[in-house]
Amino acid sequence: MTMPTGVGAVDLMIGFPSTNAVRHYDFMQPMLKDKASGKMEFPAEYMFKEVPNHLDEGADPIAVALAEMDRHGVAIGLVGLGGRITERALKEHPERFAASLEVDPNDITGAVRAIRRAYDEHAIKAVTTFPSGCNPQVPVSDRRYYPVYQTCIDLDIPIIANAGIAGPRFPSACQDVMHFDEVCYDFPELRIVMRHGAEPWEALAVKLMLKWPGLYYMTSAFAPKYYPRAIVDYANTRGADKIMYAGYYPMGLSLERIFRELPDVPFRDHVWPKFLRENAMRVFKLDA
Repeated sequence: MTMPTGVGAVDLMIGFPSTNAVRHYDFMQPMLKDKASGKMEFPAEYMFKEVPNHLDEGADPIAVALAEMDRHGVAIGLVGLGGRITERALKEHPERFAASLEVDPNDITGAVRAIRRAYDEHAIKAVTTFPSGCNPQVPVSDRRYYPVYQTCIDLDIPIIANAGIAGPRFPSACQDVMHFDEVCYDFPELRIVMRHGAEPWEALAVKLMLKWPGLYYMTSAFAPKYYPRAIVDYANTRGADKIMYAGYYPMGLSLERIFRELPDVPFRDHVWPKFLRENAMRVFKLDA
């Protein structure tokens, strides 16, 4: 059960530190009603301590992120498109970064066109979406998502969707894990990766992953000591090919903390290389 070194981990949720990180969450402000959230720099900061999303004056955010990746054995990071920093990283370090695109399906035609454009221009490896953060919210099984799902199938890329209770103080019923059951039924060719925990429905997430071949899980936004027990047990048994590593740097967690805690996760020996690298390389087709 010893965590191996030299695997060349794939981090399915990573970004670049910023001098003004609070602006990244401007899109959430119209939906936040409580006064405390309006004063937070990070809308879920009540769950995270010592958020590492800051940048020293004059520092290059790409160089900082790469140094952290090198220090902790992360070979490839999946980053969200948006802004000059990400585009420069993809251009200057194509072997280290792959791109994803966040969409809100309230604009169905706009979302589909954006996906196809990002695929043509940046060879995106995934689409991502935050159902509770859409305005208005869109349940995972809502028909507004269906053209997005079909576009992912056509382009042979997975979709990553938030599952479980949202961190920001939004309603979360639209991210109930049971929604994935209907989507998997309607789109048997779609690869879906649940992100951000799936709690408190993690046991249901396991049941659905057993049932549906195209449903997966990544560990984003969770410090390793808080990985749900049902997910660890599933990875150690029938789910070794379904569970993938994702961090949350610099949005909420440092790579230092993640990789300090990871060796204490009781994964079996054969699970580690799949969890850290092999599953992501296969599901996201990062060798292509």
